[in-house]
Amino acid sequence: MAKVLILMGSDSDFEIMKKSAKVLKDLNIPFELDVCSAHRTPDRAKKYAEEAEERGIEVIIAAAGMAAHLAGFIAAHTTLPVIGVPVASGALNGFDALLSTVQMPTGIPVATVAINGAENAGWLACEILSIKYPDIREKLKIKRKEMYNKVLEKSEKIRKEVEVK
Repeated sequence: MAKVLILMGSDSDFEIMKKSAKVLKDLNIPFELDVCSAHRTPDRAKKYAEEAEERGIEVIIAAAGMAAHLAGFIAAHTTLPVIGVPVASGALNGFDALLSTVQMPTGIPVATVAINGAENAGWLACEILSIKYPDIREKLKIKRKEMYNKVLEKSEKIRKEVEVK
């Protein structure tokens, strides 16, 4: 059963949102992914939000560009944690989406990552789940150690290159 629901306001967001899916796949966290517009399919979006918890969803990632109302719309219809991913598009290249996603009214929060920050949305979903699931917490610790070691390897490579010259 899926623990994370990834919703995109448009199919054009899929290239960005594949990064969230990859993080979840890499950590073996079941998820669903679909296109659902706050403006073009509002009743469908509302149904997704209202039924998510009873279907076993524990975190929702919602991505949209321009007006970027999807994350806020979803958050208004559920008490599950919602992570918003503002997508770079339109004349303002995502700045409008960022502002729409972070400027939520009191009591209806949306955790927001950077413009096109789908990968971090995946990581944040994992961290939220890790509060309840120790196995996910352990997987995160392993991934963090891998990241740490990669930085050390790169550091060593650069230091060796400087020493050679």
